[in-house]
Amino acid sequence: MATRYRFRVEEFERAFQGVPHVELLRGEVYQMSPIGPKHFYAVMRMDHRLREALGPKAVVAVQSPLRLFEDSEPEPDLLVLKPPLERYQDRLPTREDVLLLVEVADTSLEFDREVKLPLYAEAGIPEVWLVNLKENLLEVYRDPRGGRYREIRLLSPEEEVSPTLLPEVSLRWA
Repeated sequence: MATRYRFRVEEFERAFQGVPHVELLRGEVYQMSPIGPKHFYAVMRMDHRLREALGPKAVVAVQSPLRLFEDSEPEPDLLVLKPPLERYQDRLPTREDVLLLVEVADTSLEFDREVKLPLYAEAGIPEVWLVNLKENLLEVYRDPRGGRYREIRLLSPEEEVSPTLLPEVSLRWA
């Protein structure tokens, strides 16, 4: 049987600084799956496309911590944040900074849907894109209310998508 430990964000950061692929979610520490080549490539490709499409309209962060609550600090694959970059010089991004959050999932698909999405909805993250590598789909989650997303769209690789808070930006996700 696995042993669980409860932490606050500050305790988690001190205890696990430098340990790769762990996240604090609702006070529990999760060791995340190692990143494989397919996942790595998808993150880097999406990062490139977002930076190209957004330019100075937003800041893109790759696999960076996000302070959601005092007991939750996930590290999403990509964060699209309010500019300017200097805004984050002395602090980590919080839920109020997020314009769009992107998770890339192959082995973590069910975990992302069942654990992370409800957490993001509860935090009021306005939009989450889940790049579903298993089915080659983009799952778009919008309109967080009551701990869940009320709007869910599935997009094929040929379809274009625009973030709700950046409607003038359109990109093919695959």
